[in-house]
Amino acid sequence: MDPILENIVSIIKFVIVFGLLVFLHEFGHYIMSKLFHIEVEEFGFGFPPRLVKLFQFRETEFTLNWIPFGAFVRPKGENDPNVAGGLAAASPWARLAVLFGGPVMNLATGILLFSIVYSQVGAPVFSKVLIAGVVENTPAHRAGIQAGDIVVSIDGEPIDHTRKLRKMVRSHLDQEIEITLQRGDELIVTKATPRSNPPENQGELGIGMTNPIQKVSWAGTLPASVQTGYEQIYQLITLPGSLIRGEISPEAGRMVGVVGIYSIFDQINELDAEDAAAASQPEPLFGLNTVYFMATISIALGITNLLPIPALDGGRILFVLPEILFRRRIPAQYENMIHLIGFAALILLMIYITAQDIINPIIIPK
Repeated sequence: MDPILENIVSIIKFVIVFGLLVFLHEFGHYIMSKLFHIEVEEFGFGFPPRLVKLFQFRETEFTLNWIPFGAFVRPKGENDPNVAGGLAAASPWARLAVLFGGPVMNLATGILLFSIVYSQVGAPVFSKVLIAGVVENTPAHRAGIQAGDIVVSIDGEPIDHTRKLRKMVRSHLDQEIEITLQRGDELIVTKATPRSNPPENQGELGIGMTNPIQKVSWAGTLPASVQTGYEQIYQLITLPGSLIRGEISPEAGRMVGVVGIYSIFDQINELDAEDAAAASQPEPLFGLNTVYFMATISIALGITNLLPIPALDGGRILFVLPEILFRRRIPAQYENMIHLIGFAALILLMIYITAQDIINPIIIPK
């Protein structure tokens, strides 16, 4: 395919994928608004200015807008508690449900997409740690550890999670540890000394970790999908601490915007094309790598929107809590001003992040 045409197709795919995830987020807000009898004036596909009114369902206008990216919901009286039947005039519990509706929809979408992938390739077994790779001339390599080994225990302590293995290794830096491995039907005991100052991207032992995969039924994919969502949420929440402790490099833990997400999407799309070519199959519209990436982004969108930042759902939730806890509402004019300032700050942050994405593009490892 012509490179220019290939780029256009990739951009169209990305607009569809990211737009769908934003649409589902807004649809979550819409569903909860209707459940709590809050009127919605407009459900827009894309962002204004308006291109055309598609149709009207009850009081809601469904519109198509010029910027073909995502969607938005405009509840009646969103910021004015004096508008009867509007969002701001609803009970605090109703407002809380509407605000949670979008992020919860994203989380549910992520779990469903993980299930789709796992139903095809198998689900990870999170209670086991698989050695995915070993770097040459590292403690692990010298100890005879091989890719495909299962880590059973360290110094007799059972290893049932990658975090536990990481914690055990980092608590024994420059100290010899005894590692029990399962290699096929054989148990192997070896010793290695984790390094306190390893070369970049090698780690203390020089291993890559993952979880073994097992075939499961469709129903069996759900527990693993929920666990995957939990693991990603845990990593997002603990990311600042990991950066401060130096466990993750600033480059690996940096924030990305739409440009950065597209860059990753494009590279993953290429991986799907390579996998299809290797299997002598036609290139899929959205391969399994892309579906997994969609799930990851959906989880990230849900959690990001729950952060207690003004203008985001989490920031608005923060203003509802005092009304529930103390039965006193923060005056609407103060809340609206804070959200306006927060929105302006978010725009400036996104401009900075986008500039970083362009100047220093993200390259995912093959």
